[in-house]
Amino acid sequence: MKKGATAGAEAIETKGWLMAHKWLLLRRFSQLSILALFMLSPWLAKLTEVWLIKGNLSSSLTLDVIPLSDPYILLQSIFTGQWPITTGFIGALIVLVFYLLVGGRVYCSWVCPINIVTDIAAWLRNKLKIKGGVTMKRETRFWILGFTLLLSFITGTLAWELINPVSTVFRSLIFGIGLAWGMILAIFLLDFAVSRRAWCGHLCPVGAFYSLLGKNSLIRVDAYQREKCDDCMDCFIVCPEQQIIKQPLKGAEKGIPSIIASSQCTNCGRCIDVCAENVFKFDTRFKKITWKHPKDGLDESLYNEK
Repeated sequence: MKKGATAGAEAIETKGWLMAHKWLLLRRFSQLSILALFMLSPWLAKLTEVWLIKGNLSSSLTLDVIPLSDPYILLQSIFTGQWPITTGFIGALIVLVFYLLVGGRVYCSWVCPINIVTDIAAWLRNKLKIKGGVTMKRETRFWILGFTLLLSFITGTLAWELINPVSTVFRSLIFGIGLAWGMILAIFLLDFAVSRRAWCGHLCPVGAFYSLLGKNSLIRVDAYQREKCDDCMDCFIVCPEQQIIKQPLKGAEKGIPSIIASSQCTNCGRCIDVCAENVFKFDTRFKKITWKHPKDGLDESLYNEK
């Protein structure tokens, strides 16, 4: 990256603005389209008597036929002692299989509307060249995940759903509940002023849960032309999980495959967008994987190499 330039500036010059934002634009289209479908379905039902989607991201019914249920919600329900109905299990199974195939944290970057807020905060931090902040451990989100399940078991309620920002945003958009906007502002300020990617990368139990589903997913980002890497650092700057970038780029001499095998990768595609040298692409995991993320068994000395 040229001195004083923003991440992706060279990619814009080389590939054009549209191609340098292709995956970002597709993600925004996906996130906003999902929101629009839920919001417009009641209105369309009045005109056509056909419901496209009933419910919300936690539990929905598409065309009155296909149930979709958040497996994390179903797990909480089981911990409360309330056994879900059959359609709940079927819906959770459909969602589970989907994210097992494409990558669990695809939910975070392609579906979750809060991702738009955290991306804006990260972009603004980069734009203003804000560095540092409170150091948080990434394992915290897994502790929070476990605590929500324990709390559900103790209280007999879906503990996380009481404060889930995604559910709160949906209720706000439909019923005009003002609490959601305060929650969104709090998450934005947390990511912007306190710690980079604090919410999605360190605290959100939903992201933690879906990362557990993505350990062996089919779709991966591949640094297939890593020999072209010119160390511009653009991919590192925009990556929401920066700790996973180095190994596939710099591990050729150690026999490390170019596939980003970490379950923490969100498959957001921003590294593909901002790379002027076209080092990255989406691919499948069908390569010989000889390493994993450190928390999945990677040697710590390699991970911490300077």
